[in-house]
Amino acid sequence: MNVKKFTAPTSREALRKVREALGPDAVILSNRPIDGVVEILALANDDAASLASPADDAPFGAPQLDLDDGFAAAPVMAQPAPRMPSAAPVSRPAPQMSRPMAPEPLPVRPAAPPRAAFAPPPQAAVPPMAAAVDMAGITALVAEAVNSAKANAAAEMNTMMSELRAMRGMMETQLAEMSWGSTQQREPHKAAVLRELLAAGFSATLARRLIDKLPQGRSADECMRWIRTVLARNISAIANEDALIERGGVFALVGPTGVGKTTSTAKLAARCVMRHGPEKLALITTDAYRIGAHEQLRIYGKILGVMVHSVKDEADLRIALKELRSKHTVLIDTVGVSQRDQMVTEQVAMLQGTDVEVKRLLCLNSTSTQETLTEVVRAYQGTGFAGCIMTKLDEAASLGNVLDVVIRQKLNLFYVSNGQRVPEDLHLAQPAELVERAFRLKKDVSQFADGDLPMLMAAAGNADNLAMREVHLG
Repeated sequence: MNVKKFTAPTSREALRKVREALGPDAVILSNRPIDGVVEILALANDDAASLASPADDAPFGAPQLDLDDGFAAAPVMAQPAPRMPSAAPVSRPAPQMSRPMAPEPLPVRPAAPPRAAFAPPPQAAVPPMAAAVDMAGITALVAEAVNSAKANAAAEMNTMMSELRAMRGMMETQLAEMSWGSTQQREPHKAAVLRELLAAGFSATLARRLIDKLPQGRSADECMRWIRTVLARNISAIANEDALIERGGVFALVGPTGVGKTTSTAKLAARCVMRHGPEKLALITTDAYRIGAHEQLRIYGKILGVMVHSVKDEADLRIALKELRSKHTVLIDTVGVSQRDQMVTEQVAMLQGTDVEVKRLLCLNSTSTQETLTEVVRAYQGTGFAGCIMTKLDEAASLGNVLDVVIRQKLNLFYVSNGQRVPEDLHLAQPAELVERAFRLKKDVSQFADGDLPMLMAAAGNADNLAMREVHLG
């Protein structure tokens, strides 16, 4: 008998070791935890079979017939013992045998009673491998039920937390409406300033931040002057062109389709040529999707006397930048990609995959809404993002939307573009002039009723004000 011992941290692992060592028909003799581990004593199936059914030549095997030498074995006939009323069954004594001179039929010797002391142990006393497997299955079912109960509890907890957050938001909205309603009655000049900001296109979130910080004891006109000053201070604009044209480098104009990237590239190229000459500038286009897109930039390059290089992928761009490393400034006109397209990530990866630092300038369409501009900025931000250029100011009915995004997203504003002329319609950003223009283009303030203002301010209070906390109030 070859009994083997297996130890493991868990019963499942120990049973796996038993199965690998002794096979699926192994017999488990014991299973107990010892010193933080599980110990299993197991026996191979063949050894268990030999233990349960001893061999015929074993000392305690089946009873043998005591036959005389030289005679053939006769069938053994069992003699039933007579039933006595007051005594246990007694076997009939065997008759005396004598060796005859001639062969005669062999007398039948009665069978000896079975010896219970040497009976083989019952097979059920040894637990089979199937029982251990069943226990493992039951353990797995219990673990699965526990995990399912935990998952259901977690889902219920999440649902309850969502309901609590919704209730909290409703209560905060109602309290904010009540608070703003009372504020509107006590300080009517705040309501007037709020209407001006909303009519100029600024978001309710930024407007609430500014309204909450208004100086006390000032009239509506004084408050509006303070608002204009604060807005201008929070527009980060370059004071001169030294950061771009004088220092030089590699700049890529990016943004969605139709925002004026190619025209802005031509305007910047004209400024660089007027400052340093055409031999110090190189133009690269990656727009091979639109029909005639690269031809437009080639026409501008021909007018300026600058060679235009066309690249298809990251490998071509790397080769082109390596060949143009002697140039003072390299401008890259990229293909227009929607902010919701996966190609934005691929385009950024292509620009960052070169050995040269490529600074990205994002073209923001002033005619777009705040929601669209916010999505565009979030899609194109990242490593290598230098700043933005506001385009199509001459087509915008309101400037508060784009200025609001520039302030809340902390963007560096390089240039503003207000036409198609090259290079006349490209100017350095002047924050104070932009703010004044935004209020000149404002909508009719009468469209914002007194009953709508509390709801707008309450909704702005529930929005993400993390960026608003960084607004410099002066």
